[in-house]
Amino acid sequence: MAIYVNTNISSLNAQRNLTTSGSALSTSLQRLSSGLRVNSAKDDAAGLAIASGMDSQVRGSNQAIRNANDGISLAQTAEGALSQIQENTQRMRELTVQASNSTVSTTNLTQIKKEMDALGAENKRLVSSTKFNGKTLFGSAAKSFNFQVGANSSSDNQIKVTIAALAFSQAAATAASMSTNSAARALLNKFDNDLKTLANARADLGATQNRFSAVVSNLQNYVENISASKSRIVDADFASETATMTRNQIIQQAGTAMLSQANQLPQTALSLLK
Repeated sequence: MAIYVNTNISSLNAQRNLTTSGSALSTSLQRLSSGLRVNSAKDDAAGLAIASGMDSQVRGSNQAIRNANDGISLAQTAEGALSQIQENTQRMRELTVQASNSTVSTTNLTQIKKEMDALGAENKRLVSSTKFNGKTLFGSAAKSFNFQVGANSSSDNQIKVTIAALAFSQAAATAASMSTNSAARALLNKFDNDLKTLANARADLGATQNRFSAVVSNLQNYVENISASKSRIVDADFASETATMTRNQIIQQAGTAMLSQANQLPQTALSLLK
């Protein structure tokens, strides 16, 4: 074997291999310390691009879950107010049935009307004061609210909630003359219509709550699956990376020893000069 002094090929080769093993060891340490297989684009450019898109979907869907829960809260708030309005209206109808009886005196009718006026006033207050996050939920016209329940901008990712108009006849009913039993009797149909309106509105809100609950369940399942897919792309396999790190540590230690040996080779030329 030829002996060269100016150029130590063995040393250069050992240095190159040591640099390679050192880089591989640094990558293993980075992955184990971060828990990620892909820490930068150089690790897996395509994987990083795919994972970034998945991350957008996961984060958008998590926000959509919160939006859907807001929808549930809004429907619950509205339905709770309607429940009390319905209870008040039932009591008003009950009083109207009582007032329709011929044995009820004019004085009794006046007393009944006072309670009915108070209940009617409370219903009007509930209609005007029931709000969600500052937005009034009821009115003489239908109220609509749009909820973003998906990570994307298409109409399929939105739900429109409409709360029916609450144009009750109660105000007119309670203001009507209650001076006679027959006048009271004439109000029964009006209260029946009001109760039907309330029942339909509550049914719509109940269906809306169930729909939002289904949306939340579906989104949670979607987030779980997308997160699992993203994990398979970017997360580090600790068992594999630990084995790789150990291998690279051994190779680097051996490379360091061989570099030391390679650097000693030119010394053999001195023995020829003795």
